[in-house]
Amino acid sequence: MRTLFTLIVVALATAVLGPVVLVAGLFRVREKPGGIYHACMHVWARLAIRASGTRIVVHGADRMSPTDGVVYIANHVSWFDVFALAATLPRYSFIAKSELRKIPLFGPAAAAAGIVFLERDNRKQAFQSYQGAAAQVRDGRSVVVYPEGTRGRDYPLRPFKKGPFVLAIASGAPIVPTLIYGAREVMPRGSFRIRPGEIHVHFLDPVPTAGLSYDDRGALMTRVWQRMADGLHERYGVARTDRPIANPNERVI
Repeated sequence: MRTLFTLIVVALATAVLGPVVLVAGLFRVREKPGGIYHACMHVWARLAIRASGTRIVVHGADRMSPTDGVVYIANHVSWFDVFALAATLPRYSFIAKSELRKIPLFGPAAAAAGIVFLERDNRKQAFQSYQGAAAQVRDGRSVVVYPEGTRGRDYPLRPFKKGPFVLAIASGAPIVPTLIYGAREVMPRGSFRIRPGEIHVHFLDPVPTAGLSYDDRGALMTRVWQRMADGLHERYGVARTDRPIANPNERVI
């Protein structure tokens, strides 16, 4: 019953808010703090969270940036990772896989709201998408990236892609490592069943990128990966791994 109720609420919210965003985009309404795009995404996510019976607990809220763009690097084990951050952050966009753009109404509305879609198998397009996201960050809008590339089945941190760190360096903005814990219990990967629960969102100390170059992307990635892996282990006993990157020769994505 909870699952069906949540899906109905999300579908209705999309049906109502999606056209609002599309019309705003059609009339070229400018994105700004507290503007129509953020308001619609925030309400959409909040409705999903409330319908699911989930509670969000935020740690380190002072590390969220309401005015300056930052890059939030987060772990990813559930669709509710997205809802939790979208319901919490003050001004943001997301990097999302290109397949989501094909969803009727949701995809076009998300694109109009500024979500950056990434074609992971197209290196050139992925690089252009990251450059576009970096421009958003320089303009003051934060971006959320899941550098593991896709949802995992458990909390141990998986290898990162280097692309998000190329984005962060290009923007010159700090990275805020972000831990999400509890979303898997609400809705794990591979299941459509939704259970009420509690999701903890931890915003860790920012990692500066000012003065770094493209050649520093690997070291930056390793530093952030290690901080997040340590944070999950210290707070929740999640096992550490020794694989911050899947392919040492990976260049961009």
